[in-house]
Amino acid sequence: MIRSLRVVDFRCFESLALSVPEGGGVFTGSNAQGKTSILEAVCLLVRLHSPRSHRMSTMSRVAGPGGFGIAGEAWGMERRIRWARRTGMDFAVDAEERPSHGDYLADGGLLVWMGNEDLELVRGSGEVRRRYLDFMGSQFEAGYRRALSRYRRAVKAKNLLLKDSRNRDAEIESYEAVMLESAKVLTATRARLVSLLVPAAAEFQREIAGREEKVVLEYRPAGGEDLVAALEQARDKERRQRQSLVGPHRDDLVLSLNGLAAGDFASEGQQRTLALALKLAQGRVLAECRGQQPVWLIDDIFGELDVNRRNAVLRVLPEDAQKWITTTHLDWLDAAKGLGRMGKFEVSGGVCREE
Repeated sequence: MIRSLRVVDFRCFESLALSVPEGGGVFTGSNAQGKTSILEAVCLLVRLHSPRSHRMSTMSRVAGPGGFGIAGEAWGMERRIRWARRTGMDFAVDAEERPSHGDYLADGGLLVWMGNEDLELVRGSGEVRRRYLDFMGSQFEAGYRRALSRYRRAVKAKNLLLKDSRNRDAEIESYEAVMLESAKVLTATRARLVSLLVPAAAEFQREIAGREEKVVLEYRPAGGEDLVAALEQARDKERRQRQSLVGPHRDDLVLSLNGLAAGDFASEGQQRTLALALKLAQGRVLAECRGQQPVWLIDDIFGELDVNRRNAVLRVLPEDAQKWITTTHLDWLDAAKGLGRMGKFEVSGGVCREE
């Protein structure tokens, strides 16, 4: 699916060029050598998204010229993105410039990112779970990313107006109209995704845990069934607190295990299993609904899993999907079904060598 990757002045890499077989690649090395940055570069190239930072400037090599470039052959197309401090980001596919994020992503592929930070899906705040739904939603529904961007801009503008001591009600209502329009896309897509995730997450939880555990996922929109009424009811409180209190930016995905809140009552092992189940479910839903397997970017999770959970994850990962895996050691690889056709790479000090 992704045949090659090239980067210039990205993170710790002055330059990198590698070709990856159909099965994917396993990248080994000590911590802080650049393994995760390779996966991050793939995520940016395919989805214009970094799971590590929202600021492009932090991804530019410290000793570099103030920008970076990422390119590669993905799904039979030559894709390229560049970012520069002075000019921002530009994109091209098969040497043809694309004018916007949406145009670039329209014919891109699918991704699932798995990392140890996924434990925050269960333990963390609602913002973490919203990001999970948003990353999935932008790959599931063509208009989702645009609706999310419009909604965020409208909320930001509304919050600025709420902080103004003058009466700005008319302007606030105009931004709420944009919020309401975009919210329809966001809430409908999120509700649909959660309904599809429920059976898959329950199945993967059972497979990885090795026993029956009741998993419940509940999409809880902050505006309830009627966002218009919720905005009206919250108006006085929003004026007092000077911030927008209802809408998709406050939605949550409520997780329970065996009838109890997973973040509060599940053991660490159960929480880690549920986080894995959520990401595996994400991959299955995307594959079934979009008709193609996503590429799996798996960042150093196997060292944190006991043997039973590790083997269970390896067993349920789609054998025909391409996987990019980072790890500090290869002791587990012999038991990994379908990973024998993957390339092996060693990463050290910002240099990647094929073994």
